[in-house]
Amino acid sequence: MKMKAADMKVFRVALETMRARLRGDVTTMADAALRKTRSEANGDLSSMPIHMADIGTDAYEQEFTLSLMACEEGTLEQVEEALQRIRAKTYGICEECDGVISKKRLEAIPFAPMCIRCAEKMEAPHAPHGFRPRQPR
Repeated sequence: MKMKAADMKVFRVALETMRARLRGDVTTMADAALRKTRSEANGDLSSMPIHMADIGTDAYEQEFTLSLMACEEGTLEQVEEALQRIRAKTYGICEECDGVISKKRLEAIPFAPMCIRCAEKMEAPHAPHGFRPRQPR
């Protein structure tokens, strides 16, 4: 069953908004990660020595920002792929089984390329057949 054009438009607008936000986040994070030192970031251009702990903190913050940036870029790529599926009129169709991705799933994860059943199979490839993790009570 194909998705209605009105529903598709709602998801397209949501994905375009998400794409714009992610592009801004990635740009901001890239700017932050590429700053040279804490003193340069704060505008302190004095020649006073920097404490070793500050250098370690700067390195950690830079590494953390770069890992966040990589995650955001991955999400941005998934959003772009979802927008491509909308243009191709295949949005809402599972890429694995060609079944319908539930509207509820798309509302939660608008860039989801697979139905929940296929996504669960992909996430747990080493789980015994029929295995279901226990649900929290």
